[in-house]
Amino acid sequence: MSVFWLALAAFAIGTESFVIAGLLPAIANDLAISVPAAGQLVTAYALTYAVGSPILAVALNNIDRRTVLALALSTFIAGNLFAVVASGYFLLLASRMLMAMGAGLCMPTALAVSVAVAAPERRGRAVALVTSGLTIATVVGVPLGNLVGSLLGWRATFAMVAAIGAVALAGLLFGLPRGLPRNTASLAERLAVARHNNVLIALLITVLWALGGFTVFTYFAVPLHGLGFDASQISLALLVFGAAAAIGNMLGGIMADRLGTLTTAALGLAGMASSLILHSLILKLMPGQAHYAVLGTIFLWGISGWAFYPAQVASIIRIEPQASMIALSLNASSMYLGFAIGGALGGTVLATLSPADLGWVGGSSVAAALLVHLLRGWRALPKPAKIAG
Repeated sequence: MSVFWLALAAFAIGTESFVIAGLLPAIANDLAISVPAAGQLVTAYALTYAVGSPILAVALNNIDRRTVLALALSTFIAGNLFAVVASGYFLLLASRMLMAMGAGLCMPTALAVSVAVAAPERRGRAVALVTSGLTIATVVGVPLGNLVGSLLGWRATFAMVAAIGAVALAGLLFGLPRGLPRNTASLAERLAVARHNNVLIALLITVLWALGGFTVFTYFAVPLHGLGFDASQISLALLVFGAAAAIGNMLGGIMADRLGTLTTAALGLAGMASSLILHSLILKLMPGQAHYAVLGTIFLWGISGWAFYPAQVASIIRIEPQASMIALSLNASSMYLGFAIGGALGGTVLATLSPADLGWVGGSSVAAALLVHLLRGWRALPKPAKIAG
């Protein structure tokens, strides 16, 4: 039962991380700032998560895991409550950074705890249950949060997330035992893994994939508003994306087992790059008649982009099987670094080009990830033996 509360915490964090994409126009309007400026709320969150997560994990290495989880979730909840009452842009920015510190400490700790509290034969399912909280958030939490924001104002969405986090915190305080293992890797151990050439290449691929996706996703609602989508239709589009991401996540795991991680990751990156570039083309060539076509590209983007992720995770574990948790924590930081750069890049695109250009810019980054991935696969192929003269 304690793993359920960990999954609920992941659900709250996943909802907050992704729902803001649908709220940016409303936040920008309410705070009298530009949409690109509002987009830096995403950049600040992701950058704080990427940098803060490994540092906080090491700093709190010798503290009971139950206490760390309580501290992390309390920080996350406090950040959401500060967002509810934030009177200006910089206070809201600070609240997002506070949320990111809590989330960045909570997620890796939750995964470690799920392994510690589960029986040996159920550890894989325990980890899957915790991560399913993030996946379910894209299907249920994000559209629901966007709908709540459209009906009651964007501040109500942060209040909703704080309430979900509070329920998870109460469950963990009563459901988790004390004295859980304290085996977080040191900073030196993390840096040693990061210096592995194949790990560095894999992390670069993750950064480029995340960068491309969040160049578009951060400003998800902006081109849809331009097509005439109202709040309920944007919630539907987020639901389409979330459902596709959940399907893609499961499909990617199955394909990785059957086709191999390199092939599955390549197919996912190719599909994602194509769908994002097609997204731009449709917005440019079919303005006013692109509703269903755009939903189609969003669905393809969700499936292919998230089919890549489990294959990438599996390939990273194979690179460093003896230090897989360290490598995966570095991968998570790389993902959020990509989110941060993508949010900043998307804001630059909106300021200098147009919403219709977001797709091809993001797709180009994913195409670059595909190129690096294919080069990595080519390097891994056995070389033909030289024939003696």
